Amino acid sequence: MERWDIYDINKNRTGRTMARNDWTMAGGDYYLSVLGVIRTPDNRFLITRRAMDKAWAPGWWEIPGGGVKAGESSFEAVCREVFEETGIDVSKAEGGYQFCYHREQPGQNYIVDIYRFDMDISEKDLHLQTEEDIDGKLATLSEIKKIAEEGHFLHYNSIKEVFEN
Repeated sequence: MERWDIYDINKNRTGRTMARNDWTMAGGDYYLSVLGVIRTPDNRFLITRRAMDKAWAPGWWEIPGGGVKAGESSFEAVCREVFEETGIDVSKAEGGYQFCYHREQPGQNYIVDIYRFDMDISEKDLHLQTEEDIDGKLATLSEIKKIAEEGHFLHYNSIKEVFEN
C-alpha cells in the first residue's frame, strides 16, 4: 500500500504517514502533491485530460501530477508523476520549482508544489498512462483559459500565474 508523509502547514514532515487517499487527517495535518507544467519554446503547455472513470472531475483537463510518496522529495515526485503519466522525463529540463498553494478541507488538507519545465517536445513524444489520462495536447494560454472559463480545467485559478510568467 502506498504511503504519503504527513506535513505541517510549513511543509515540514511530522514523522507520521498516511495511506494514500485516506481522507481522515487531523486538523493541521497536510499531504503534499505536485504539478509539473511543461512549456515549449513556442509558449505552449502540455495539458492532459483525466480518464472518464475518475471519481473526481472525470474528463477535465489538468496538469500532470500527483501525490508525494513517503520519503520522496517534491522534485522526485514531480519527475516520477510526469514520467508515469506522459512518458516525458523532466529530471534534467530547464526550470523547476515555481511556488506552492494550500487548501484546507475537512480531513483533507493539502499543499501543492508547482513546477515549470522548459522543453522542446511535441505531441508525438507523449505516451499517456491510459488509467490516468485519455488525451494530452500542447495548448496555448488562450486555449487553456477557454477550457478554464468553461469550467473544465482543474486548479486553474490556483496555478494560472505559472502559465503567465
